[in-house]
Amino acid sequence: MQQTNSFKGIAMLLLCAFIWGTAFVAQSVGADLLGPFSFNGIRSFLGAFFLVPCIAVIDKLSGKPLTFWGTDNDHKRGDLITGGICCGVLLTVASTLQQAGIAYTSAGKAGFITALYIVIIPILGLLVKKHVTFMQWAAVAVAAVGMYFICINEGFSINKGDLIILGCAVVFAVHIMAIERFTQLVDPVRMSAIQFFVCGCLSLPVIVWAEQPTLAAITAAWLPLAHAGIMSCGIAYTLQIAGQKYVNVILASILLSLESVFSVLAGWALLDETLTLREIGGCALVFIAILLAQMPERK
Repeated sequence: MQQTNSFKGIAMLLLCAFIWGTAFVAQSVGADLLGPFSFNGIRSFLGAFFLVPCIAVIDKLSGKPLTFWGTDNDHKRGDLITGGICCGVLLTVASTLQQAGIAYTSAGKAGFITALYIVIIPILGLLVKKHVTFMQWAAVAVAAVGMYFICINEGFSINKGDLIILGCAVVFAVHIMAIERFTQLVDPVRMSAIQFFVCGCLSLPVIVWAEQPTLAAITAAWLPLAHAGIMSCGIAYTLQIAGQKYVNVILASILLSLESVFSVLAGWALLDETLTLREIGGCALVFIAILLAQMPERK
């Protein structure tokens, strides 16, 4: 029974990584039709509204009484609101940078550069006096070489899209650290729904007064929006929560990091994107760095 649950968890996490990886293609297509705030605002609202019935189903399956906040404890309710707002603000910044940068680079490169958050997190951990292992420092060194091959061309110039995506990876690293802090205190799926709602609300002013997308543009982008909102935000996040119940954290992290590989494959299959041999070598080094960063320290 335990082995069956383990296979079930692996399958869930692989599907989650596949959805996240192909979402880079959806974002790349969406970037040609909508501004970054319009795309992320609409997808965030879709994700938030989709998670509401998911919360009801999860509560029913676990035998919990269905309540809006998931608790009658005022302190926990305050943590849930605080966590949702903090993570929502960080998600708005990170996803907007990602959507803006992907307009100037390929979906495959964006996937690998974004995945660097796994390497960046240990470095940021130094700010809160967390121990950084030898393997994590090795990951930083390997990732730096990989990024050089991915982003720096023979003329020693860097694509501005790659640079924006790198900034997105840094903010995503802070976002993940915030999630780690608050999910210890509150229901993670409810907090995720709140963060998506906050992200959508923060995007609204820019959508209305600056980008002003037409109904025709939104209609044309319905498929990328549905994939990025419902599939990536709603279904994939729920698969991650469910899958991690049956798989240890190291294996789960490795499986989820495969989103970077799926982003390259999806970009090649759906958008006819190709990488140079130099860029492929850089992606391979970044993936090795991602694996190294997740290796536990030997006692």
